[in-house]
Amino acid sequence: MRSIFTARAAAEGGIVRRQSSDIDRIVGRDRFLAELDRRGFRAVENAGQMVIFCNQEPVRLLR
Repeated sequence: MRSIFTARAAAEGGIVRRQSSDIDRIVGRDRFLAELDRRGFRAVENAGQMVIFCNQEPVRLLR
Protein backbone atom coordinates (compact mmCIF):
# COMPACT_ATOMS: atom_id res chain seq x y z
CA MET A 1 0.00 0.00 0.00
CA ARG A 2 2.90 2.31 0.73
CA SER A 3 4.03 2.17 -2.92
CA ILE A 4 0.60 3.31 -4.12
CA PHE A 5 0.34 6.36 -1.92
CA THR A 6 4.00 7.39 -1.98
CA ALA A 7 4.12 7.58 -5.77
CA ARG A 8 5.04 11.06 -7.00
CA ALA A 9 1.61 11.56 -8.61
CA ALA A 10 -0.12 10.65 -5.35
CA ALA A 11 2.03 13.06 -3.36
CA GLU A 12 1.11 15.84 -5.80
CA GLY A 13 -2.63 15.12 -5.62
CA GLY A 14 -2.69 13.41 -8.99
CA ILE A 15 -3.81 10.06 -10.33
CA VAL A 16 -2.29 6.61 -9.83
CA ARG A 17 -3.21 3.47 -11.76
CA ARG A 18 -2.68 -0.09 -10.54
CA GLN A 19 -3.94 -3.52 -11.55
CA SER A 20 -6.96 -4.53 -9.49
CA SER A 21 -5.57 -8.03 -9.09
CA ASP A 22 -2.36 -6.64 -7.55
CA ILE A 23 -4.32 -4.57 -5.03
CA ASP A 24 -6.46 -7.59 -4.13
CA ARG A 25 -3.47 -9.94 -3.88
CA ILE A 26 -0.97 -7.71 -2.11
CA VAL A 27 -3.09 -5.39 0.06
CA GLY A 28 -6.61 -6.79 0.02
CA ARG A 29 -9.70 -4.98 -1.21
CA ASP A 30 -11.10 -4.19 2.25
CA ARG A 31 -7.85 -2.69 3.53
CA PHE A 32 -7.42 -0.68 0.32
CA LEU A 33 -10.95 0.73 0.52
CA ALA A 34 -10.47 1.61 4.19
CA GLU A 35 -7.32 3.54 3.29
CA LEU A 36 -9.17 5.40 0.53
CA ASP A 37 -11.83 6.39 3.05
CA ARG A 38 -9.23 7.46 5.61
CA ARG A 39 -7.53 9.73 3.06
CA GLY A 40 -10.76 10.96 1.46
CA PHE A 41 -9.65 9.69 -1.97
CA ARG A 42 -11.78 8.16 -4.74
CA ALA A 43 -11.13 5.29 -7.12
CA VAL A 44 -12.78 3.71 -10.14
CA GLU A 45 -12.28 0.25 -11.56
CA ASN A 46 -12.47 -0.79 -15.20
CA ALA A 47 -11.03 -3.65 -17.25
CA GLY A 48 -8.89 -4.93 -14.39
CA GLN A 49 -7.37 -1.53 -13.61
CA MET A 50 -7.91 0.66 -10.58
CA VAL A 51 -7.60 4.41 -11.14
CA ILE A 52 -7.01 6.20 -7.86
CA PHE A 53 -7.68 9.92 -7.58
CA CYS A 54 -5.27 11.06 -4.88
CA ASN A 55 -7.16 14.17 -3.88
CA GLN A 56 -10.51 15.03 -2.34
CA GLU A 57 -12.02 16.67 -5.41
CA PRO A 58 -15.30 15.28 -6.80
CA VAL A 59 -15.12 12.73 -9.60
CA ARG A 60 -17.62 12.89 -12.47
CA LEU A 61 -18.18 10.16 -15.04
CA LEU A 62 -18.72 11.92 -18.32
CA ARG A 63 -20.02 9.01 -20.41
